[in-house]
Formats: sequence, structure tokens, C-alpha cells
Amino acid sequence: MTDEPQPELRWAPIEPKPRNRGRVWLIVGLSVLALLVVAALLFFLLPRGGSPAPGASASPTATTTPTPTQTPSAVSSASPDPTAPVDTPPPVEDPSLPAFRDRVGVWLESALVGLDIVSEGDGDVNSVLDTMQGDAQRLSEALPPSSIAEDWNTTTSEYSSRLSALRSAVSSGSNVGRAVDAARVSVDQLRSLAGL
Repeated sequence: MTDEPQPELRWAPIEPKPRNRGRVWLIVGLSVLALLVVAALLFFLLPRGGSPAPGASASPTATTTPTPTQTPSAVSSASPDPTAPVDTPPPVEDPSLPAFRDRVGVWLESALVGLDIVSEGDGDVNSVLDTMQGDAQRLSEALPPSSIAEDWNTTTSEYSSRLSALRSAVSSGSNVGRAVDAARVSVDQLRSLAGL
């Protein structure tokens, strides 16, 4: 053989393999969970029961219908023309006075504050008047109880015209106090009608 010395072999104990039980159970558990999720999705998303039942669809479909052929008849029947159904809106409920008061109370309170601002002449009076005229429009559009409807409509119309007069007085710079007082009288009348 060869003259080279041979390495001496010694037997050593082999290290034990680490236990992978936890990792194996984790993989098995996640696989089962994934299968359950897929099964649940298939169960809930796939249609069951064979073919779908006919029903109304949201989109129109093009279908051909046979055109009726006229057959000659000895007696012609006069059929009335088809009429469109009459669509009437449901009757509007008469609001209660407390509900109406709650609805318009904020606009009437801001009207008093706006009149105070205009009478003092501080800040941008035109923007305050714009807001007040918008509130007057909302007051006139509010549905009052039938017990005060006529007086309410008349007074809101007066209030709107007095606000227009107030705007003219502010623009010209004369009789602003008198126009504010006239508008304040209208607001007070509206407040008393609403029960404020």
C-alpha cells in the first residue's frame, strides 16, 4: 500500500436531530385551515339548486316578440285608448307647532342677531344681509301648521320685502335705523306666530 499514514478513525456519537414536532403541526394546521377557507368560499359563493329561476333584471334585454296580425272581424270593437296612471304625491302631513318652532327657531334667532349687527354697522354688513335674506327664503319655504299658515306666509313676505328695504337703506346710508326697526317688527311677529 502506500507509505502515507492513514488518519485514524474514531467513532463519535451522532448528535440527535432536533425535534420538529411543533413545526410539523403548524404546517398541518395551516394547511387544514386553508382547505376550510376554500371550502367555505365555495359553499357560499357557488350557486346551488340547478338552473336559476327566471326573474326581473335591472337591465333590459333585447327580445323579439311576434307582431300581432289583424284578423278581419265583422264587428269592430272600439277600445278606449290606454291612459297613463295618475301619480299623485302622498298628502303632506300638517306639522305640529312645536316641531315647526324647532325647525324655524334657529333662523329667527339669527335674524335678531343679524339685525343687531346691521344696526351697529360693524363689519361686512352686506354678507350679513345676504345670510339674512337666505334665512328669510328658508322661512318662507318652511311648511307651517295649517293654523298659522296664512299669517305665516303673509308675514314672511313682509319680512323679505323689509330686508330688501334694509339693504337699500344700508347702500344709501340713510334711514338704516328705521329699516332695522321695521324688519325687527316682522321678526317679532314671526316669533310670536311660531310661539317663541
